[in-house]
Amino acid sequence: MNALYRKKDRSIQQQIQFITLEDLVPQDHILRKIDRAIDFNFIYEEVEGLYSPYDMGRPGIDPVSLFKIVFIQYLFGIRSMRQTIKEINVNVAYRWFIGYGLLEPVPHFSTFSKNYTRRFQGTAVFEHIFQRILEEAVNAGFVDASAIFIDGTHIKASANKNKSEQITVTKPAKQYQKELDDEIDRDREKQGKGKLPPREEKQETTIKQSKTDPESGLFVKGEHERQFAYVANTACDKHNFILDFVVGAGNIHDSQMFHDLYKKLERISQATESIVVDAGYKTPGIAREILRDGKIPVVPYKRPMTKDGFFKKHEYVYDEYYDCYLCPENQVLKYATTNREGYREYKSDPKICQACPKREQCTLSRNHTKVVTRHVWADYSEQAEEYRYVPKYKEIYKQRKQTIERVFADAKEKHGMRYTTMRGLAKVTMQVTLTFACMNLKKLAIWKGKTGKLRPVVAYFLWQIRKTFQRFRFYGVQTSKCTVSCG
Repeated sequence: MNALYRKKDRSIQQQIQFITLEDLVPQDHILRKIDRAIDFNFIYEEVEGLYSPYDMGRPGIDPVSLFKIVFIQYLFGIRSMRQTIKEINVNVAYRWFIGYGLLEPVPHFSTFSKNYTRRFQGTAVFEHIFQRILEEAVNAGFVDASAIFIDGTHIKASANKNKSEQITVTKPAKQYQKELDDEIDRDREKQGKGKLPPREEKQETTIKQSKTDPESGLFVKGEHERQFAYVANTACDKHNFILDFVVGAGNIHDSQMFHDLYKKLERISQATESIVVDAGYKTPGIAREILRDGKIPVVPYKRPMTKDGFFKKHEYVYDEYYDCYLCPENQVLKYATTNREGYREYKSDPKICQACPKREQCTLSRNHTKVVTRHVWADYSEQAEEYRYVPKYKEIYKQRKQTIERVFADAKEKHGMRYTTMRGLAKVTMQVTLTFACMNLKKLAIWKGKTGKLRPVVAYFLWQIRKTFQRFRFYGVQTSKCTVSCG
């Protein structure tokens, strides 16, 4: 029986054909949309002053081409720069994107690391690139910051968790510490108490530090999972555009990083109505900062930490007028003091508690005294809790799963942010910055394509001619004035 196929004649691969690189890249390729979505010439302005003058030594690689190589790595989640260069060598779309010909040698994989060490390290060039891409999305009307979603995600460090040592470090100051201390002094004075003695200038603690990457932190998730990691506290809008972020060691709690991230959002949050956070940010200090800024904190329900069989905190009713608590047996817990952590302590009468039939559900203290605490900023937490019952904010909180959580899922699954191959906070911050910049860039290009805001093809090619002249001027080459109109 004859086979129903025709054997492929591979001799056609030896034939000479006249074709351009432009013909080989599909018109609907994502890199075409990205190149038409934004003018990358702004990179020349960002690196101005970081390169030597033209008459000193051999000219370096075109900065736009250099950063486009890095964009390829983070756009497509390629695991290393070495592998990225291998992919560019054989991928015509990648070659077209960075402006190289079919047979033109691409840069060595170490080129970017050398440029980082000699030029970019310690500068804000990566952050400026991220902000420039975000600005393009804002100007196009794609960013909706009426609600800002904030959360943190851990990035596994390039460090062996078995290679560590115990070290003693100084505890970092808590957020809002100075304001909290002033509030404690005012509260104690109001209650007729004296001021607390000054805090010790340095408080030390013992932590486990990695010998491989000392700037990472030990992240404990559950009883069995321990690993060295970094944490990226991130903010995004309703459309998943990443607005800003803060990177730190993996052992820093989310609530300790909120203030720095929130301050970075000031430039874009003027029209923001609500700040959506998870349970890790549900603290009196954070609720106070958001409410005093005229915004609404949208928080989840947080399960009480009380042991089983004991009365929950909400079963002790606070009487604001008399400034006391009532226990489930309608007995009064009077104000006793305000401690150094900012909590007012309300204590029961031990004589009454000793004969109480429900004492074992209330307290097991030896002196038969129940103590209930209330933060000096508890009013802000209670106000935030009231918003939790408003249907509008219930619906907004539900959007976390398709906004900030989706951002983290895409970053890790599609853009290689689950692990970092770099070591040190500065380099990990660079990785996160470029990853988030590329995610915004990809979304910007897709949305501009859907809304018809990409540059028209004819005007786009004329614009490419202008780019060539600008590239020559960057290297100091004298050219005649370009008079092409780019629309």
